[in-house]
Amino acid sequence: MNAPASADGRGAGADRVQDGAGAFADARGALDKLRELLLGEGGLIASLVRGDGADGERGAGTATRAAGPSPAARAAAGPRAEGRREEYELLVEAIYEGYLLHYGRPRVVCAREADVGVLAGDRLYAIGLERLVALGDADAVAELADTITLSALAQGSGEKDLAEAIWDAGARAVGWGASAEHARAKALVLEGSHEALAAMRTSAETASGTR
Repeated sequence: MNAPASADGRGAGADRVQDGAGAFADARGALDKLRELLLGEGGLIASLVRGDGADGERGAGTATRAAGPSPAARAAAGPRAEGRREEYELLVEAIYEGYLLHYGRPRVVCAREADVGVLAGDRLYAIGLERLVALGDADAVAELADTITLSALAQGSGEKDLAEAIWDAGARAVGWGASAEHARAKALVLEGSHEALAAMRTSAETASGTR
């Protein structure tokens, strides 16, 4: 594919991915926008938002990932997000934050009790998917729903690397469109195949320009 995404270092705590127009999406800026969105929601979710300016807390969530673009930046860099890159990055950040509340180290939301974290995570899933539905992108809704389900299966099996690869490949499918290769990778996850991790990594790399 054209318009590959590429990592640009993380020394200042920000992932950068070159989008198809040559501009750069700043993951730290996307998290600030996510914080603003959740504060605007009010209620429980707003009460759990971390205070602004805590760089150490922001970095904690991304520390569980290998160096490289975040899922949100991957999705926003693709041609399917053309003209709406900021919206795609924000909604995928919301969904990914929901996933981190369930299984990882969230960057924006702080829930000290497990049951509250699960509720907050579900709400973030809903917020992101609702915004995607409003964009009329049914294919991306399906891909992210699959990503949520498959990453949960991987986490349940203790396969954290596979869960991360599922998110990278799912974001690739949102930004660049699904492929037969990605469909095969998803089927391998459902089958519990030992080939699933390699297949998901290959699917994610297709859009990042590393193949």
